[in-house]
Amino acid sequence: MTPAAPAPAPAPNRRLTGYLVLSGVYLALTLVGLPLATALLKPLLMPALALAFVPRRAPGLLFGALLASCVGDTALLFGGAWFLVGMGGFAAAHVCYITLFTRGGALRPLTRRARFALGGYAVVWAALITLLWPDLPAGLRIPVACYSLLLAGTAATSLASGPPTGLPRKALGGALFLLSDSLIATGLAHWPQLPAADFWIMLTYLAGQYLLATGAADASGQSARSTTTGAWSEVPLPLRASRST
Repeated sequence: MTPAAPAPAPAPNRRLTGYLVLSGVYLALTLVGLPLATALLKPLLMPALALAFVPRRAPGLLFGALLASCVGDTALLFGGAWFLVGMGGFAAAHVCYITLFTRGGALRPLTRRARFALGGYAVVWAALITLLWPDLPAGLRIPVACYSLLLAGTAATSLASGPPTGLPRKALGGALFLLSDSLIATGLAHWPQLPAADFWIMLTYLAGQYLLATGAADASGQSARSTTTGAWSEVPLPLRASRST
């Protein structure tokens, strides 16, 4: 009787390919300038990403973040008062991400990395709002300030929840999400825009969501495996051997 062999590494998630292909098609249509086609595809982007994590039993908060993002994507298609509905959807997504990363240890303990993340993104948020405030429409100033605080919170906790060294994938995702929505905010403030601004907004958004979601799912899977391994190690060796035969 021998101890059980370690579980094989998970196979690459082929369902993510569907999201990447759909995103590529969407970005190409954006560059070509086919608004009807992009409007039809946009509500499908986040469900396609969520579908990739169903077999992996990813955390419910991750599915919540992607579902709320889908609500935001869809609402923003209609403009007008729906803009605030879309902002509310994305605010809910950030609450899910912040909760997920906090539960994953982003602020426990409050490491040097966590203090750097919180302080750095607080400065970024304050500078962004200070610069944008005079040029934002009066009715959007408070909503944008509150939403962007949650946006910065996702970026900060995604960085703080990483390992002591190296840049975690989800931290890059949080930064790209912040960049994408900052580009939208400059448009609201009527600042000069990049050529093909919609393309860059969506490229950074889609990449950010991909990195946040895959990083969060991988971290959750590692945590679950380490918990299982820890519990298994408490079982006496003879019993472990009997379970492996």
